[in-house]
Amino acid sequence: MAAVTVSLSSSPGSKAAAALSPSPCSHHQYFLSYPRRSSKAAGRAVRVQVSTTETAAAPAKKEKVSKKQEEGIVTNKYKPKEPYVGRCLFNTRITGDNAPGETWHMVFSTEGEVPYREGQSIGVIADGVDKDGKPHKLRLYSIASSAIGDFGDSKTVSLCVKRLVYTNDQGEIVKGVCSNFLCDLKPGSEVKMTGPVGKEMLMPKDPNATIIMLATGTGIAPFRSFLWKMFFEEHQDYKYTGLAWLFLGVPTSDTLLYKEELERMKEISPDNFRLDFAVSREQTNAAGEKMYIQTRMAEYKEELWELLKKDDTYVYMCGLKGMEKGIDEIMVDLAAKDGIDWFDYKKQLKKAEQWNVEVY
Repeated sequence: MAAVTVSLSSSPGSKAAAALSPSPCSHHQYFLSYPRRSSKAAGRAVRVQVSTTETAAAPAKKEKVSKKQEEGIVTNKYKPKEPYVGRCLFNTRITGDNAPGETWHMVFSTEGEVPYREGQSIGVIADGVDKDGKPHKLRLYSIASSAIGDFGDSKTVSLCVKRLVYTNDQGEIVKGVCSNFLCDLKPGSEVKMTGPVGKEMLMPKDPNATIIMLATGTGIAPFRSFLWKMFFEEHQDYKYTGLAWLFLGVPTSDTLLYKEELERMKEISPDNFRLDFAVSREQTNAAGEKMYIQTRMAEYKEELWELLKKDDTYVYMCGLKGMEKGIDEIMVDLAAKDGIDWFDYKKQLKKAEQWNVEVY
């Protein structure tokens, strides 16, 4: 079976750890070659409202059936007092040297003991103690690998982590405890993990669904897990045949995460995957405005609104909190043209599990 070659570096300046054997290319990038992996696990409807004048007995209330892949999902198997201790297998910087900040991709061993799903998160407890002498509090991170992991053996979990460094009001440089702990990990280091947690970002059951993914920065993590399952893997019980459309917003081209992987997916499945980048410090729209994720989406606003009127369209949003407000501003006028209040309609989408948000 032919191998799928993908890159964990997004620019010529990226660095790769020596844990895996790199193959140099003409741009001095490092590539990982994954076989197309297999898992042994075994008409579009338009939203309408119907009114009737007949009087009928109220039907018995039915238990809501989730539209997401929730069956058999595991949550909170490991807790802070009894975490799972895995090991770092691989840790590589995936932003270029000229990026404003560092983002790292890391893979941890789980030996299959932390069974998670695409869209879930895990907690990490950094080594050491805080200023009061107590263990550090856990930090949650969206999982960046599919359920069977980057190596396809269901024995690893991957994260995408930005190193947090900032200057406080006193002019002191402050380093985020957990992000710096993770970004500095060497292969072989132990890592305390909790979870997995979360059901908000689980993938839809329908393999023919339209899935619109909106990400800023490391908000790409859950969508990388979705997309690997869709386009880099083979499953007996799941074959994606719908439309996956990713909008990724970053400040500079050196911070485009997993760029080569995403472009490879587009090559593999051009009819099923659409990819749009919004690089705010380098791109502008026709009016000369900075290209934020909502600016890029505005270029397709009529098409997006038509998709949002269908019962098999799911929106997933992960990243900076301000992103949702910008998207609301696009949709208000579009919905009003159809006589629809956008905010009421968004509530309907949320209730139907078609509007899923995980922001920070």
